[in-house]
Parts: sequence; C-alpha cells; structure tokens
Amino acid sequence: MTNMVSEIIGTMILVFLGNGVVANVILSKTKGHGNGGGWLTISIGWALAVFMGILVSYPYSGAHLNPSITIGLAIVGKFSWNLVPSYIFSQFIGAMLGSLLVWILYKDHFLVTKNVQHKLSVFATTPSIKNFYSNFFSEVFTTCSFIFFSFFLTNEKYSVVELGGLLGVAFPLSLMMLGIGLSLGGTTGYAMNPARDLGPRIMHFIIPIPGKGGSDWNYAFIPVLGPIVGSVIASVLYLFFFE
Repeated sequence: MTNMVSEIIGTMILVFLGNGVVANVILSKTKGHGNGGGWLTISIGWALAVFMGILVSYPYSGAHLNPSITIGLAIVGKFSWNLVPSYIFSQFIGAMLGSLLVWILYKDHFLVTKNVQHKLSVFATTPSIKNFYSNFFSEVFTTCSFIFFSFFLTNEKYSVVELGGLLGVAFPLSLMMLGIGLSLGGTTGYAMNPARDLGPRIMHFIIPIPGKGGSDWNYAFIPVLGPIVGSVIASVLYLFFFE
C-alpha cells in the first residue's frame, strides 16, 4: 500500500505541475499566456515536475510515475513483475487526480478560452501534424531514448551514490526530460507516459468543461502504445549491449 500511495502522489504531482505549466502558457488570461515563453517554458516546467514528483515518491516506491518505466525495469530484471499491475494502476489514478487539480485551479481560464484544442492540450498530448505512422514513431523514439538513458542511473557501474543519492536520480532524469522535450518533443508533445496521457484524457472526457470539444479518442492509442513499444525496445537494447 505504501508503494501504491507513493506512486499515486508522485504521479499526481508530476501531472499537476506538468499539465499546470501547459495551462499557464496556453489558456487565455493567465499570467503566463502570451509572454513569449512558449515551448521553452513548457519543457522546463515539465522537467521540474519530474524532479519534484521523484523527490516525493522515490524513497517509498522508487518513483516510477510512468508505466513505461515500470515495464522497462521489469524487463531488465530490476523490478518484480508481480508489482507491475499495482504500480500502473496507481500511476493512472495519480495522473487523473493531477489533471483534476489543474482543472480546478484554472477553471476560470478554461471558461474564457475559446480554442478547443488548447483546452484538450492541457489534459493530453496532441500532434502538431496528425500522421499516425510518424506520430507513433515519434513516441517510440522519444520514449526509447528516455528509458535507455535512465537505465544507466540504476546500473552499478555508474554509481548513483557518487552522483548524490536521491538528487543523483532526480536531477539527471529531469535534465533528460528537458533535453528530450526541447529536441524531440515538437512533433507530438512527447507523452512518453501512457498514464500521463490517457488518465487526463479520460478526465477531459468526464469533466463538464463548457465548449471543450472532443477528446480525440482516435489518436489516444498513439501516446499509450508508442511509449510501451519504445520502453520494450530500450530494455532489449540495454540487456543486449550492457548486461
């Protein structure tokens, strides 16, 4: 139960702060709207959201906060398959709660925002150009990169202790998230996390937001399957070359 609660809280913080920065940048009449920060602000905000989610949950659950990470660690033998379902369930609950908090905080701004795409983008990722093949490849590639790099933080050859314990995990992962977001995130919004996308998308569907438009369900499988496939590929590559 401690692991599950930790994953719920950590993922809730991740999505609350991550989707919160998106809301601050793109919703109408916020302090962050139209200030010129744009993608850089969103990428930095998401990196810091990762950092703070890890800080809170790492001592108790290892701070997976992402089904792709949970599955990847299980594949390479660093996590028990028996715990995978409970971790993933907790991550989805946390993501849904985090997106609910964003809506509560920015409710007035949702009301004055006319662009339905912007309202959806606060909850879930949307592609810049919808092309299922290239969108899927983008999610596979970004997640594969992130998971592959992440494995080196848990490799005894690259001691986390020498990096500074908990901060040695949270800070490098946050930098990786920032780098991937700035370099590779412009095509789909770099979900890299099925819970982070599908959980809030479900909340977008449920919450009675005036003029919200559809939840784009025909795209929803891309940010779910793409990260999982990317995680599997990264795990296999890591086992083949480094284990």
